[in-house]
Amino acid sequence: MISSWRYTGSGMQQAASGLVEWGVKSGWGSLKNYNSGSRRYVVGRKGRNYSLVVKNLCHSRLEVVLSVDGLDVMDGKSASFGKRGYIIQPGKTLTVKGFRTSESAVAAFKFSSMSASYSKLRHGTTRNVGVIGMAVFTEKGVDPWKWSRPAVHQRHGATPFAEAPNARAR
Repeated sequence: MISSWRYTGSGMQQAASGLVEWGVKSGWGSLKNYNSGSRRYVVGRKGRNYSLVVKNLCHSRLEVVLSVDGLDVMDGKSASFGKRGYIIQPGKTLTVKGFRTSESAVAAFKFSSMSASYSKLRHGTTRNVGVIGMAVFTEKGVDPWKWSRPAVHQRHGATPFAEAPNARAR
């Protein structure tokens, strides 16, 4: 199997038919990506924190439901397509640093052994340890590749040149 692995670069990769770009960040930058068949792998260092980064590439809002080790990042419980996710505005980037434990706190994502994983410690299972999941949902009735009417109107009324400052520099 190792002979079928190929390095595909560091950083973000597109997913969900190009609606998003995502990656795993640790330390100062994104982790290297390796692909084998249709699966993507990243290699982290034991004990290091990491975060998930998702950028919305389309022209409408998206809802992104993320899971790590089979657990929903919003509540740290079993992941499901039916759960709520994060809303990402067009062109914006979401960084998720851990499992949400309250409105203002998270349990940081950390590379560990299977026996020391959050999933094993909180729920007694290692079934999906090492698996990152992402489901991307568009707004009902909205084409994510077309600009909305208000956005088009705003762009048509935009001034193509910056206005002169009120005061001169000295």
